[in-house]
Amino acid sequence: MVNVTVWGENVHDQRDPSVQKVYPDTMHETIAAAVRAQLGDDVTVRTAWLQQEEHGLTEEVLADTDVLTWWGHAAHGDVDDAIVDRVQQHVLSGMGLIALHSAHFSKIFIKLMGTTCSLDWRSENDRELLWTVAAGHPIAQGVPHPLVIEREEMYGELFDIPQPDELVFVSSFSGGEVFRSGCCYRRGQGRVFYFRPGDQEYPTYHQPGVQTILGNAVRWAAPTSPRQLPTVHHRKTPGWFEN
Repeated sequence: MVNVTVWGENVHDQRDPSVQKVYPDTMHETIAAAVRAQLGDDVTVRTAWLQQEEHGLTEEVLADTDVLTWWGHAAHGDVDDAIVDRVQQHVLSGMGLIALHSAHFSKIFIKLMGTTCSLDWRSENDRELLWTVAAGHPIAQGVPHPLVIEREEMYGELFDIPQPDELVFVSSFSGGEVFRSGCCYRRGQGRVFYFRPGDQEYPTYHQPGVQTILGNAVRWAAPTSPRQLPTVHHRKTPGWFEN
């Protein structure tokens, strides 16, 4: 059983009629429903959002979370630094993190990457083609090649991130730009997956191929061994391994 917490900023969802029309149940509830539909009885899914006490990410919640998904855009700066530190410690201990779309500018993603995570962008109804570049990767299983998203916000290179441990998807856009859209990392004991599509103004998270990726990513990011924060050992006796 994989315990998933779907975290949403919940600002556009409450403020913008255009977003409410696309996601009447909120974006985080839509993402949560997609994960439940993909993984069925293999998963339990809760939701949390910015406006809750401790943003819904208490120590107890995170200790009971195998994979955390994160969507944010308009209020990255409102996320408490202490909560970001808490999430980072859980990732280093083995909790999986899936950063969605504009979460590239979230405090937690920047902290884990160590770069600016800046990029080029344009929101003018571009068609996006999502190309699989790692055939056989578990996150790409069952995903059309290419996955066509008829309308989306464009993200373009240069995307200021470290070179991914594994690059699973690359996007091309009707304006000619390309972008690294599916990036896998390992940080401490935890796995991190960045997935580009998912602007709030477009119905991307309703699309079956995108939902397949969300389910696959949860499976990939889930810890495979008991979670433990990496520690530094200082061995003082040479040849300790001979005993």
